[in-house]
Amino acid sequence: MSDRSYQRPRTLSPLREHLRDTFWFAPSAGLGLAVVLWVASSELDTRIVAYLQDQQDYEAVSDLISIADDLKTIVTTISSAMMTFIGVVFSISLVAVQMASGNLTPRVVRIFVRSRISKATLTVFLATFLFSLLVLTSYESEADPRRVTSVPVVQSLLTMALVGLSLLLFIAYVSQTLRLMQVGPVVDRIARESLRVLVRQPAGERDPVPLAREGRWIAHQGRAGVLRDVNVARLVRAARKQGVVLRLIPRIGDYVVPGTPMLSVHGEGEPLRRTLAYTVSVGVERTFHQDPGLGLRQLSDIALRALSPAVNDPTTAVQCLDRIVQLLTVVARKPLGEVHHRDGQGAVRLVQDVPGWTDLVDLALAEIRVFAVGSPQVTRRLVAGIDDLLLLVPEERREPLVRHRALLVQAVERAVPEAAEREFALLPDRQGIG
Repeated sequence: MSDRSYQRPRTLSPLREHLRDTFWFAPSAGLGLAVVLWVASSELDTRIVAYLQDQQDYEAVSDLISIADDLKTIVTTISSAMMTFIGVVFSISLVAVQMASGNLTPRVVRIFVRSRISKATLTVFLATFLFSLLVLTSYESEADPRRVTSVPVVQSLLTMALVGLSLLLFIAYVSQTLRLMQVGPVVDRIARESLRVLVRQPAGERDPVPLAREGRWIAHQGRAGVLRDVNVARLVRAARKQGVVLRLIPRIGDYVVPGTPMLSVHGEGEPLRRTLAYTVSVGVERTFHQDPGLGLRQLSDIALRALSPAVNDPTTAVQCLDRIVQLLTVVARKPLGEVHHRDGQGAVRLVQDVPGWTDLVDLALAEIRVFAVGSPQVTRRLVAGIDDLLLLVPEERREPLVRHRALLVQAVERAVPEAAEREFALLPDRQGIG
């Protein structure tokens, strides 16, 4: 068994990533916590009043009633004002998403959906609104300190504390949203998510594992869509139970339709289709969870839009190339290709095909190279990036880089007739035109 290829799969990893891609889970959980907090604080208020009545300290109870009456006006104002704050948050979010998708690429909308500060802000705002409404139901018309059962002082103070937290989150939310409307932070965010995927991805095998003869394959039975990820832990467990080896036929990010061969079975066992029904996730868009090429795809899309005649923003393309070179540098010497997922005993149970070095280089450079010819700033940065990568990669990985460099030189020579201009456009420069 190869130590570098062994990585114990995590069962809950796909679920956690799918919940991060939703915008309903955090607010819903926040509303549930608000109800729990209200029940606990209401019980505390009741016990405080009961204790003071047992001690016959009716003057203290009267003081609590007076304080609660003063706080009721504040709580009422809060409950009506929070809906205005929630509307502001939604308005800012929609404007930011519209500007980012129009100026960069529609695929960056996912950054706003996964933003923790956006979810936290909306969650706390909704929780504060619901909590304040519940607190208002706790106020009693009874003013006699001997007969009152609960005085919502603790609840009112918690409402004010939630308002303070809401204000702090609102400041942080506006600050981050303004940052995400800029090219640099968005590109950096994509690069950081891609780096996490590349670091977590198990190393590929240099030599394919020998498999038993393929006996059958299992077709996709769900809806048509993009293969977002697979639950590796469940597939490994099912394969071990039946004594077979499974091979995932499509790559993560491929579009599959009902009837598409999804898994090939190697061995004599018969995996239960019901067991495999919840191991494959198909959706509308690709996700970062198990997709090492999505970050390069998004950076390339942003660069291509920046190089279009309608936008003509080569500096943005250079910023994308900076991150593309960074990502390729991370995997320059990492084993890529076929990944083997093993069970607890180290036996291979799932074989998965992932993009190799040539695939990643073509994805990162091919389209940008075609549209960069008219911009010396971009061609100079592209040449510099390829030259830097040629110094880092092993000899067997130089071919796609050399090929793209040669194609870029040929394209510039065809498009630029003046020798001085060609020399200037092909001069390596890490800043484009520094």
